[in-house]
Amino acid sequence: MNLRFGLLWSFRNPDFNRVPWQDLYRNHMDLIVDSEAMGYDHAWLTEHHFVDDGYSPSLLPIAAGIATRTSRIRIGTFLVLLPLHNPVTVAEDTATVDLLSNGRFDLGVGLGYRRKEFADQGISPTERGPRLREGIEIIQRLLSDEEVSIDGKFSKLNKIRIVPPALQKPHPPIWLGAVAEKAIERAAKMGLHFQVTGPTSAVEHYDACLEAAGRNPQEYNTAQLRWVHVAQSREQAWETAAESLHYTASCYAKWFREASDGTEHDEGMANLPSVNDMVSKQEFDMFGEPAIVGTVEDAKGMIADYVSRGRCTHLVCGMAFAGLAAHHIRSSMDIFAKDVVPAFRS
Repeated sequence: MNLRFGLLWSFRNPDFNRVPWQDLYRNHMDLIVDSEAMGYDHAWLTEHHFVDDGYSPSLLPIAAGIATRTSRIRIGTFLVLLPLHNPVTVAEDTATVDLLSNGRFDLGVGLGYRRKEFADQGISPTERGPRLREGIEIIQRLLSDEEVSIDGKFSKLNKIRIVPPALQKPHPPIWLGAVAEKAIERAAKMGLHFQVTGPTSAVEHYDACLEAAGRNPQEYNTAQLRWVHVAQSREQAWETAAESLHYTASCYAKWFREASDGTEHDEGMANLPSVNDMVSKQEFDMFGEPAIVGTVEDAKGMIADYVSRGRCTHLVCGMAFAGLAAHHIRSSMDIFAKDVVPAFRS
């Protein structure tokens, strides 16, 4: 096994532990640089809009900043809410970051589910699927250095070629984040790598769809998000992380209810325990899987269990919890990199 480990960065700054915005961005950029030195494989960025805690709305500028401060770590989006964006701009920005990083960029895109993000900008939530499909086709072709003409429902392009082109050939890796079965089938049919936040059953479905499309699953990557905090003792880990983890979970629970689209993520998120209950019970399920909060041995055991149940090539560790102080994030990063990651390196 050679599982690749990355960290998820959302640049969130909630009221209960708010710092000046410029300090938050500087601290997190410094932590990302530290993560490269610690041996992590990926820095993953995640997007939302109009959130009071500043959940990062502008991923490609952040990716460019990381590119200029690092030399080895790969940079990816987990994920860009593509229906909100002009696909030509996404392709041009992707090519630019790919050049700045010397070919270290991965583009992950997805549908989005917070209706407010769309409706408040005059975009019908019902158009998300068609916009995503059309946008992916345009981006994939433009990043392959094609000249693109298209008379689409949302884009009218006449002999467009992006200059300069992306460095990676045939194009930077493109991932699709999905939860619903139809969206997972779309990822497989289009030959895209798969980003998932739920149980391993989603990967089983993805692999079956790849095979049905005549593709070899071993040629495609799957990146799974798990929420992680490690410390010297289980008690210390939960006492440090519980408030931030509870806040994160409560935000997602609220957004899923607002979406009211039957998303599988609703399961287990409806009745959140209190922070005190989290600390006393030392357990909490996030998106259908237990949060990896505890000691090095706890983390090793939970990760080993997870990868034994399904194919996973990239583990995306949500370690920079909203509101968690930078020194706590760095401590968890360091312990995890030194004592957990080596157990999963071949």
